[in-house]
Amino acid sequence: MKVAEAVGRALTAAGVGQVFGVVGSGNFHLTNAMVAAGSRYVAARHEGAAATMADAYARMSGTVPALSVHQGPGLTNALTGIAEAAKSRTPLLVLAAEVTEPRSNFYVDQEALAQAVGAVPLRVASAEDAVGQALAAVRRAVHERRTVLLNVPLGVQALDVPDGVLTEAGPPPRRPAVAPAAADVTALARALGQARRPVFVAGRGSRPPGARDALTSLAERYGALLATSAVARGLFHGSPWSLDVSGGFASPLTTELIQGADLIVGWGCALNMWTMRHGNLIGPDATVVQVDDDASALGAHREVRLGVTGDVELTARAVLETGGGQRQGYRTPDIAEAIAARVHLRDVPYEDTSTRERIDPRTLSIALDDILPAERVIGVDSGNFMGYPSAYLSVPDENGFCFTQAFQSIGLGLSTTIGAALAQPDRLPVAALGDGGALMGAADLDTVRRLGLPMVVVVYNDDAYGAEVHHFGPDGHPLTTVEFPPTDIAAVARGYGFEAVTVRTRTDLKPVEDWVAGPRSAPLLIDAKVVKDEGAWWLEEAFRGH
Repeated sequence: MKVAEAVGRALTAAGVGQVFGVVGSGNFHLTNAMVAAGSRYVAARHEGAAATMADAYARMSGTVPALSVHQGPGLTNALTGIAEAAKSRTPLLVLAAEVTEPRSNFYVDQEALAQAVGAVPLRVASAEDAVGQALAAVRRAVHERRTVLLNVPLGVQALDVPDGVLTEAGPPPRRPAVAPAAADVTALARALGQARRPVFVAGRGSRPPGARDALTSLAERYGALLATSAVARGLFHGSPWSLDVSGGFASPLTTELIQGADLIVGWGCALNMWTMRHGNLIGPDATVVQVDDDASALGAHREVRLGVTGDVELTARAVLETGGGQRQGYRTPDIAEAIAARVHLRDVPYEDTSTRERIDPRTLSIALDDILPAERVIGVDSGNFMGYPSAYLSVPDENGFCFTQAFQSIGLGLSTTIGAALAQPDRLPVAALGDGGALMGAADLDTVRRLGLPMVVVVYNDDAYGAEVHHFGPDGHPLTTVEFPPTDIAAVARGYGFEAVTVRTRTDLKPVEDWVAGPRSAPLLIDAKVVKDEGAWWLEEAFRGH
């Protein structure tokens, strides 16, 4: 058996059951070996899209998928998606063929490329150790929550492996949950017992099964209000004490209530500039506590009074076990009434700026929220438009929103939604894109159609890179480099086999209602011509971080 086949079989046996990629000569045999062993392969039209599909699939499935790419340009094409995954600490395995001869036209320093974007580089160095190295890569991805690049040199792929090497293949043990120190549990229980207006802000570390129930029970005991970071949006959906998202996408009421907290506890949440609006959501007298199973994350973005190293669920349950009486905390009748009426941006009055030619993105988003089925999984691209779907389209739970924004690259939204859709196949996938990102990733409209995904692609089309228009335009800078002639994106989608509709007014959405009610035999693209006179409300906050 050749190394390529042995590695492919071993990775499948180790639980890597989903592979995304673009196959060339260098990764042909390795990818086929994984398929033959039982892994599912999804071919993308661009390696960058394949990387983001794998990233999104990992986030929404809780498993470790693989990205398979050709040596040299296959890897460089994928780097933006790999950088997003690495920055987000997504457990992901990148399989890259490699040439080691510097005179080859395919040669690049692939190890250095991985390190440059924050991924962990490993290499299959010999036939004898090929399976061991492959399994080590999976273990590191799982136990360290890292994106791992496994370079597989072409010369090594063609070698014969010794007999019996596959006997060591198998799934790695799960990452052990970190138990908090007893003293930290006591200190956190004391802080909660003293708080009059506590707020919990849950992040990605609160998404694993069991964490939500533990946090809602603890919040009920101490009267805490519940918010999330963007990546954990939907975690507390249905709770009457949920404030939805903390940060740039928050409603005015959510902002007011978090700023009024005397205790903020971040649960598996970085409390970074986005979630805390550069610290503006933290009141001058508020105590900040952070709970994370990675000690290096504590205080990394925000000074904290107490840092607890521990798994979210284990820590919350440990605090519950300390006892203590029921407290009203922040959960007063007045607060309950306000949350019910005004916590969601769609319930906040606004001046509709729609015309006969262009629709207000708030009006569009609210209408789509009413039309589309509640059981949905939403992927969002980056750009001026992104706050509208992120804040106005509701999601049923923490598995309903996939937010690949650690690197803030446009063009990832469609592939994000493809990966999320494959991980959550019982939901309607909704891709929310700007026109710039939609056209940047248009090739993988083919992938949506080829896979038969009943996807809705919503393009907030202002014929520009809107973030730059609204950032530089007010100062009188020329905008010809960031504005474009109108493009009929609906026609582009039809060319890929989509049903498509152009929306300029609310009444133009009737075909969307018909599509939802129908067989959904083809995906649907909505080319929404949105008003472009004003920048989105969150932009000022975003550009402060540049």
